[in-house]
Amino acid sequence: MVATPVSKDDKKPPKIVLIAQNRRAGFDYELMDKFEAGVSLLGTEVKMLRNGKADLSDAWVSLEKSDEAFARGINIPVLEGSPFSHEPKRARKLLLHKKEIEQLKRGIEREGMTVTVTRIYFKGSHVKAEIALARGKKSYDKRETLKRKEADKEARKALSDGMRKGR
Repeated sequence: MVATPVSKDDKKPPKIVLIAQNRRAGFDYELMDKFEAGVSLLGTEVKMLRNGKADLSDAWVSLEKSDEAFARGINIPVLEGSPFSHEPKRARKLLLHKKEIEQLKRGIEREGMTVTVTRIYFKGSHVKAEIALARGKKSYDKRETLKRKEADKEARKALSDGMRKGR
């Protein structure tokens, strides 16, 4: 029996498992460029994320002068009964390329944007965060978004009602 060599092309893409999503970010902000960043975590934090426990509602990204990005406001609950647990809302370092950090800085300085965390997920065995350059929406933009959502909901309901009556 001869073993066939496996090329890199034959590799399957890593499985993506969503841990938490910040739906509020899409409502409060107009999301522009999105980036995928690795997240530097402690062991107890990874254990809690495997249980699906995380809150991104207050999450945002700060850029330090030393060309580093930190995710702040991500709430990962403390592992009960562990003497070596972590702080729930500590700043977590994001692993980004220098070009990506420069692009984020330009967006913040020139265009007055902010950087928010939109999703956190497992990609294979690694924890990744999706961050986005975002511009704050005005109140009338938010009302427009709500109207559009309501119209879509009514259209879906009308279609499903029509399908039921047609049977």
